[in-house]
This record gives sequence, structure tokens and C-alpha cells, in this order.
Amino acid sequence: MRAFFDSLHRFRRDDSGNIAIIFTLAALPLISAVGCAVDWSRANALRTKMQAAADAATVGSVSRTSPGFIAAGAMTGDGTIDAGVTDATNLFNGNMDGVTGYTLNNATPTYTKTGGIITSHIQYSADLPTMFMGVIGQNKMTVTGSSTGTATMPLYADFYLLLDNSPSMGVGATPADVTLMVNNTPDQCAFACHDLNNANNYYNKARSLGVTTRIDVLRTATQNLMDTAAATQTYTNQFRMAIYDFGASASTAGLRALFALSSSLTSAKTAAGNIDLMTVQGQNQNNDQDTQFTNIFPAIDLVIPAPGSGTSAAPLKYLLFVSDGVADEANAGCMKPKSGTLRCQSPLNPALCDAMKLRGVKIAVLYTTYLALPTNPWYVTWIAPFNLGPYGPSPNSQIAQNMQSCASPGLYFEVSPTQGISDAMNALFRKAVADARISS
Repeated sequence: MRAFFDSLHRFRRDDSGNIAIIFTLAALPLISAVGCAVDWSRANALRTKMQAAADAATVGSVSRTSPGFIAAGAMTGDGTIDAGVTDATNLFNGNMDGVTGYTLNNATPTYTKTGGIITSHIQYSADLPTMFMGVIGQNKMTVTGSSTGTATMPLYADFYLLLDNSPSMGVGATPADVTLMVNNTPDQCAFACHDLNNANNYYNKARSLGVTTRIDVLRTATQNLMDTAAATQTYTNQFRMAIYDFGASASTAGLRALFALSSSLTSAKTAAGNIDLMTVQGQNQNNDQDTQFTNIFPAIDLVIPAPGSGTSAAPLKYLLFVSDGVADEANAGCMKPKSGTLRCQSPLNPALCDAMKLRGVKIAVLYTTYLALPTNPWYVTWIAPFNLGPYGPSPNSQIAQNMQSCASPGLYFEVSPTQGISDAMNALFRKAVADARISS
């Protein structure tokens, strides 16, 4: 018995294995921490890939060329868009292709249209098996996240083009064209009036000389505008166009429809090819009162319905007015009437534009600078005083100021020489579309 107790006493005093035991006990937390860090790192890497896939799906599925966005344009109300759900799902799965080692719990998108806003949303969840945390009873880690993408649907708009085709638009498009006409007409006339009296048909003279007139540039610019509108729109019926001028002839001067409102921009472009100068039967027909702003503006106001909010059923309304800004009409309220008559040649009265603007119609004005015509006595007497100097048109002229006052804020351009009409019309169109998005 004594030998047994001696052996037990020696065992209790033997400390030769303590270091190994202490090291093992101390290493366990360290090993566990390193293992946890590895598992967390793997989970974060998976979360990063899944978040990137979710962001790509939500953003991509609301792009303007996406199936969901296009489908939204055909909807008459709000709701879920199945094409968008499918597209977002495919985009998510495509971006996760090749990523392994996890179990996807869910990643089902929602895709809706509410008013003019499209929203794509994904909430995802996946389980990742742990490599080290199992020792502490954690056999998996769950990765979650979400992503939302939104887009504003394009606004629908109707554009009514009011194009001045009165005789003054027969002037040369550039100073060089004006000079060419002056040097080749017996009375040094700068106007290529479409006078059907063959003894004084300077319209044909301009053609034979190769002179480009304002009406020529306006015709081409209007056709180019249709191409710009077609390239800009997201939906085939997003923009509709109508074309009006001041009449086919002096005897029928007044608002005339060249092309009824339509979403067929190809047909509008074809119709624009018919834009031409108003014909006259010799000087003084209709007392030469062929630019009747006072009658034309109320008439076009009656043509344009009430503007809507920009939906397909209720489009925005724009008037795009192109003119050199000088009226020639019978007007008792004229700024500078011809002595003894009611004939009036004066800048546009901007009050004529107020009725439309008060209704919410946006007016875009393109002023084709009234070029100086120093060899023309009528210009010197009647037009030059409004141009701030007998021969030099000015951006601060009364004509320019009144045209700008007619325009809605930010929708005014002056172009001189008038070869720049096409660029200016396109710029006005794009500005109108951009401002519509911002204001909405």
C-alpha cells in the first residue's frame, strides 16, 4: 500500500508535460480565430460577387433598350412587368455563372411601373458552408443583400411647327446670297419673291443663279428635324409632328396645314419637302400684307389641344415657331403704321404668344435674323429702325427682343446667317425634350 501512495505522490509532482498542454489550450482560440477569418473572407467575397450581379441586373433591366423598359411603353396603366422580371433574372444568373460553392436560397426580382417610374428590385440570399467554424458549431454562413434600379420613362410630346413662308423668307440665306441677288436684278432687289408675274419672277432668277434662300434652308432643316426626332425617341410613337405655314399664296394668306399631327416621322419628312415660298401675283396683291401674325397666332392656338403630363395618352404640347419676326398685316395697333393706311410692318407682338403659354403650351422660337438690305428703300424706311441701326441687325434689336419674349424660358435661338437653321432647330428640339424631363 505504501508503494502505491509513493507512486501517486511522484505523479502529482511530475510537471514535465505542462508546456505541451498549455500550448494546446492556448492554440485552440488562435486556430479558431484564424478559421473564422478565412470563412468570413470567403463569405464577403461571395457577397461582393452577388451584389455586383444584383446591381448589374437591376440597372441593366431598366435601360432604355431593355425588354422591360420597352414593354412599359405599351402599358396604359401601372403594374408588374413580366418581361422585366425575366430580363433581371437572366442578367443576375448570367453574372453569377461560374461562381460555385454556395447554395442560392432566393434571388427573385420584382419589376414594376408606377406612374412614369420603372423600378427593378432584387433581394438575394445564399448559404456558404464553413471550413473552420464547424468546430464551434457554425456549419454555414448566410449571405444577403439587395439592389434597386429605377428609370424615368420618356415623355411623349406633340410638336406643331409654324413656319414663316411669307415673301420675306425669299431673301438670300447669307450675305453672299443677298449680294448675288442685288448684283443681278435691275432694281437691286434682294428678295427672290415667288412672283408668278413672269416679268418680275425673281424666284426663278434665284434658281438660275444658284442663290440659296431662307425658305430653301428652312425646307431642308425641317426634313433634318424629322430624322433627329426619329433618332431621339425611345418609342416609335413618342413624338408626333404637325407642319403649318402662312398660306400657299397671297390671296389665301393665313394659317395652312401642310401635314396633320402624326407619329409617322417619315411621312412628316416627305411633307416637309413641299415647304415653299408663298406665291404672289405681282406687287401689291393683298396689299402685300402676307405675314399676318395677329390672325395666325390665335388660329394655331385653336389647333393645339390642352397639354398633358407627358404620357402616351396625354402628351406635352410644343409650338416651334420659325420666322424673321416682322409682321406685314392690317393692324390698327401697329407700332409704326404706314401713313394713311392700316398696313403694319413691325416686330411680332409677344402678347400674341401669351394665350398659349398660359395654357401650358411651350413655345420654342427660332429667329432667323432679318438681314440688312441697304439697297432696299422699303427696308431702310420700315425695317431698319427696329434693327437698331439703318443697316446692321443686332441681337438687341426690337425684332429679336420681341421674338425672345414670345418664347418660353430657355427655348429661344437666333441664327444668322440662316444657313444654321438646321442645327438651331435640332438644338431647340433637344432642349425642349431635355427641359421636359427636368420639369417633370
